[in-house]
Amino acid sequence: MPVETAAREQIVAHAIREISHIATLPEITLKIVSIVEDPSSTAQDLHTVISKDPALCTRVLKVVNSAFYGLPGQIGSINRAIVLLGLNAVKNIAIAASLAKLFKGGSLTPNFSAKDLWAHSLATGTATRLLAEQMKLALIDEAFVAGLIHDIGIMVQLQWDRSKLVEVLEKTAAAPQPADMLAFELAVFGATHQDFGAALSEKWKFPKSFTTVIGHHHNPMELPPEQRTLAAMVFVADRLTAEIKAGFLADIANIEIPAEIVETLNITAEDIAVVRAKLPDAIRLSETVLG
Repeated sequence: MPVETAAREQIVAHAIREISHIATLPEITLKIVSIVEDPSSTAQDLHTVISKDPALCTRVLKVVNSAFYGLPGQIGSINRAIVLLGLNAVKNIAIAASLAKLFKGGSLTPNFSAKDLWAHSLATGTATRLLAEQMKLALIDEAFVAGLIHDIGIMVQLQWDRSKLVEVLEKTAAAPQPADMLAFELAVFGATHQDFGAALSEKWKFPKSFTTVIGHHHNPMELPPEQRTLAAMVFVADRLTAEIKAGFLADIANIEIPAEIVETLNITAEDIAVVRAKLPDAIRLSETVLG
């Protein structure tokens, strides 16, 4: 392992240890992830866990009954939601419903607040979901959560050393445009928000696909071809979100979508245009359900 890579990993591991008492998802959410990732688990196992948390039950049912799914009639029980949507979809809803609690706090600089980052995350999750629908992929819920959590590494930076994050943001804002925030992160922290986020995802025992997206949403083409799709979708969604200036945007230096990304996803300019047109209304729906 190169010395630079080893040093970067040590920095990230130290940060994750330092913030472990802060950057935690509710225990029940981690239990839900564990159950669904275990192939021997049943729908009843998931139902039993979720039913122990009335607040989470309420939020999951709110999402299930929203226009997100367009299911006929009102779904009044978690058991019914699991039957209709499947374990994996309900797991992803539970993750999404739990994440909003982490994005709390006032403005750190004129260019950053946790609320703005949540707005961007929600918008990017929505755009990734729309892309999955447009591409007719059977991972709509996974796409939404992948987009939702792609920048979680910035919250790690905020909780570990906010003065360094302020320095990164100020350098990025003052630099000639387009500025590469990740380069400033490397100089100041010794690692990027992709590194910090991927490590946190591993600590939370999230599915490997989420860790891969978080760790490569700025550089999906560096992944092996079989692992690029979801990360490339979030890459596109990130830029569509930046086009409409939804929330935090400092890490998007360029909103152009390279031809190699389009080719990897096998989508057309018309597909992207459809998503672009649907995005503002879809974001408003997401904010109603999870904002």
